[in-house]
Amino acid sequence: MKLIKNLFNSRFWSLVIKEFRQILRSKETIVLLIIPPTIQMLLYGFALNPDVHYLKLGVVDYANTYESRELVSALTANKTFVAEKYMFNTKDLGEQVRQGKITAGLVIPPDFKRKLSEGKSAEIQVLVDAVDANTAGIAQGYLNQMVSQFSYRLSSNQAPALISTQTTFLYNPGLASSWFFVPGVLGLVLTLISSLVSSVTVVREKDTGTLEQLLMTPAEAWEILLAKIVPLFVLLMGDVILALSLARLVFSVPFRGNIILFLGLSGLYLFVGIGIGIMLATLCRTQQQVVLTSFFINLPLIQLSGAISPIESMPLAFKYLTLLNPLRHYIEIVRGILLKGVGLEVLWVNAIALLFFAILLLSISINQFRRQLS
Repeated sequence: MKLIKNLFNSRFWSLVIKEFRQILRSKETIVLLIIPPTIQMLLYGFALNPDVHYLKLGVVDYANTYESRELVSALTANKTFVAEKYMFNTKDLGEQVRQGKITAGLVIPPDFKRKLSEGKSAEIQVLVDAVDANTAGIAQGYLNQMVSQFSYRLSSNQAPALISTQTTFLYNPGLASSWFFVPGVLGLVLTLISSLVSSVTVVREKDTGTLEQLLMTPAEAWEILLAKIVPLFVLLMGDVILALSLARLVFSVPFRGNIILFLGLSGLYLFVGIGIGIMLATLCRTQQQVVLTSFFINLPLIQLSGAISPIESMPLAFKYLTLLNPLRHYIEIVRGILLKGVGLEVLWVNAIALLFFAILLLSISINQFRRQLS
């Protein structure tokens, strides 16, 4: 009892009470303590789902018989696969996989029904986009299991199985998970670095009074702002090259596309990050507020980008929400250029989205910054 009484009468307890009162008086701190954890829990609970559903399946049915159609129906019965496209040849099927429009392709040979009726094993071909090694492995397991069940339904006494699968993994034949995650991490690093560095740089000048001294000079507001953006952009492009070098040297991630296109679109995305950073700097007064607020903005961007969890495994509402995420478009660009070697003929939608977000965010942040300067 005496120990407890001494604790309540000590300076330490007075400091504890003071900190509690100070926190409760700060509306910004209360918001940061309640809202971000709530949103993060919801996003992690919905977005980071290890189950895979609604994978887009392309079909080339050379047989075009009742049995082949039943096989496709069996594969799509439990919503793991959705028959997205029916094509006439294997070349078109491979191109759809290359462009990322389908996750897996199924090729049914023309002699499918004849072999089944003769009691022979009918071999079907499966093409799987293995950029995401985890999803590719799960898709292959689902396909094999469903085909085995369908084969057993046809003839429970037949041995070996009437239908066998020949699976080909495209773009990541070794199913190296690092080939999927490293390009995503590259996008995460650029997002955090570009937004934090640009915001902290501006806020630090506000804290030290350097910004007010700049206003005393004959320089125009646009000159002050541009002089801040250009050095940041150059330094951040160095980070792009550094991250790409680490991906190649440490993780052996292939580079199958155009380096000029990659650097150009990476530079465009850096303007998105700088726009977010300058906007944070106009909203916050101290560096501590900048760091806390940046986590509130950046973490949802990361979780809904497809960098950690495949977008295909997210609920439908979250899939549409990811279209408003510039990081999602940049990661698709990085994976497309590095792993598939595609160009603007495939990535033009993502490039236009990045251009739109860069113009929008820079316009808003520049206007806010000019208002503060005036």
